[in-house]
Amino acid sequence: MADAFFTCGKNVLLAKSTSAQIDGDFAATRGRSVPEEQEALLQQWLEEGAGNLPAGESDPAAGKVSVKLTSDWLEGPQLLMTSLSDLNSAPEVTQCAGQQLTELHALSASETQVRAATEPAKLPAGETVAVAGSASGAAVVPQVDHQVAGCAAVHVEVQNEDPAVLAWSLACDAETVPAELPGWPIQNAVQLCPLPTEVPYHEILWRDWEDLSVQPCVLEQVSKNTPLFEFRVMSYNILAQDLVEQGFDLYLHCHPDILNWNYRLPNLLQEIQHWDPDVLCLQEVQENHYWEQLEPTFREMGFACFYKRRTGRKTDGCAVCYKHSRFQLISLSPIEYFRPGLDVLNRDNVGLVLLLQPLLPEGLDLKAVSPLCVANTHVLFNPRRGDIKLAQMALLLAEIDKIARTTEGSYYPVILCGDLNSVPDSPLYKFIRNGELSYHGMPAWKVSGQEDFSQQLYSRKLLAPLWPSSLGVTDSCQYVTLCQPKKSGRRKYSRDFLLQFRFCDAACERPLQLVLLEGVTDAKPVASTRGHPTSAVTAQLNTASFLSCGQRCLFMCRSSGVIQHDLNLTSVYSHFLPQRGRPEVTTMPMGLGATVDYIFYSAKPVENGNRGGRRLYRDGALKLLGRLSLLSEDVLLMANGLPNPFCSSDHLCLLASFGLEISTL
Repeated sequence: MADAFFTCGKNVLLAKSTSAQIDGDFAATRGRSVPEEQEALLQQWLEEGAGNLPAGESDPAAGKVSVKLTSDWLEGPQLLMTSLSDLNSAPEVTQCAGQQLTELHALSASETQVRAATEPAKLPAGETVAVAGSASGAAVVPQVDHQVAGCAAVHVEVQNEDPAVLAWSLACDAETVPAELPGWPIQNAVQLCPLPTEVPYHEILWRDWEDLSVQPCVLEQVSKNTPLFEFRVMSYNILAQDLVEQGFDLYLHCHPDILNWNYRLPNLLQEIQHWDPDVLCLQEVQENHYWEQLEPTFREMGFACFYKRRTGRKTDGCAVCYKHSRFQLISLSPIEYFRPGLDVLNRDNVGLVLLLQPLLPEGLDLKAVSPLCVANTHVLFNPRRGDIKLAQMALLLAEIDKIARTTEGSYYPVILCGDLNSVPDSPLYKFIRNGELSYHGMPAWKVSGQEDFSQQLYSRKLLAPLWPSSLGVTDSCQYVTLCQPKKSGRRKYSRDFLLQFRFCDAACERPLQLVLLEGVTDAKPVASTRGHPTSAVTAQLNTASFLSCGQRCLFMCRSSGVIQHDLNLTSVYSHFLPQRGRPEVTTMPMGLGATVDYIFYSAKPVENGNRGGRRLYRDGALKLLGRLSLLSEDVLLMANGLPNPFCSSDHLCLLASFGLEISTL
């Protein structure tokens, strides 16, 4: 991992160097922290800045400036994960930070003297510059038509066209001067504003760890002295590089160099390593990057990894990694949603379902813990094709039903992660959380809630059945071949006995939801024949016209337009930030924040618990102990959206801590 000197220096040079030049300059210093090289590079920056001054105005003292920086710089991304109170409370960190700040003041003062006589003459009329004097450090001030980069992290001038390159600053109270914002190149989209430079990045993007172990259900478990197997799960869409290059128009607010994979990869790996998950579910993992870089690195970090590439010509897919010191693999089931000949399943998305056995530490030989089912997927993005999204989710839930079902008919604890491309309280979200959805006649665009196409003259509507019976999946999201067989002790009736009831009132009454099919369900028995012997022809007609009880129930089930599942899943996140009064955001396409990433987990439904159409749950054997807080849209706008120099994906990572009950054998 690069140290903060490398990170800040690269961000500063982005404004005045080409991509190739930056990668070449910093490739040699990546992973090393040599004070002599740092001093030489700083000296070069100062000489270049003085060399741009008019002849005869350069200060000869500027070339003699020599600054000695400590090698104990804090890593830039690490500041995002370290609170200011922790920095102030740690004496060794405080001493290091104070020494850095003192040296930065000296360097800022020397450069200010060099620029004092020349800058006012070069600026247009009315243009002013914030000067670092008595302030704790100079703020990063964007200027017009100036490409000179000064000292790293102290006084930086960058182009207005590159707002995402503004380096983080330790100063909080320096004056800033508003500059004219660049024109937003995309119509009908929210313009991302440059970062308010008086606020450091690590304060804007700060994410709290929410301790949920004080919940009554967890405290009750603790009071019983029942141990828990604790582990962390992370879900992260890391943004495949091929997708960046194919959709570059989505990232016009970003400087091209922070979109470079060689820049993004160290940030992503450091973030994952910092939060140290035991189970890692990744989406948009490019295949060549996985095998050449990610999988070897994860293996060194103690992970066992499994990958499934999307079908067709797609180059990315999903990966599930778990620490082999904490879990042992029981079964693995990759899923391909593409089914030839089915319009409702004609896309290349995939998923992974694993059954893991937690490994208990030594000393708990007489203890046991339940296996854990982990699923990861990336559902189709297209907002207009909600029918495909529902069918893909039904296939995933059917696979989970097969993997997580016990011999007794119950389920092992389930954790479902992924980018579902659906917003909270959308029909798809409600289907996962409430276990049931009536979809017949619903507009397809409404399923995910991503966009509103209600003004269109024509929109695709969902009709029952959503998928053909040849798929082998029931409307209960179970494989037909795995449905529970009938009980062997059930009483069997003869055909002659059942035929006695073929003309009873119950058999002659049309079910309300029975679909009218000409020649099949449209005939009615002759009233005069009820209860009387009929000819063979009449009996054959009545038998063909009305379905038997078993056939009728099956037909009604396939035609009711209702799908359901029995997994009892609830979301780790509440999707709302009460302290800010704003919704949570996991991604920010085109400057618009949205929640599309989720971690669902098994819970117990509360009896008679239903609030506003939402089923209420309480923790069962799998308990939610904590989670990493998300951010709101306005906060991400302050950091110039996603990606930015510190968050190297267009999604935020999701992280949750769980506890599994450990029982006695």
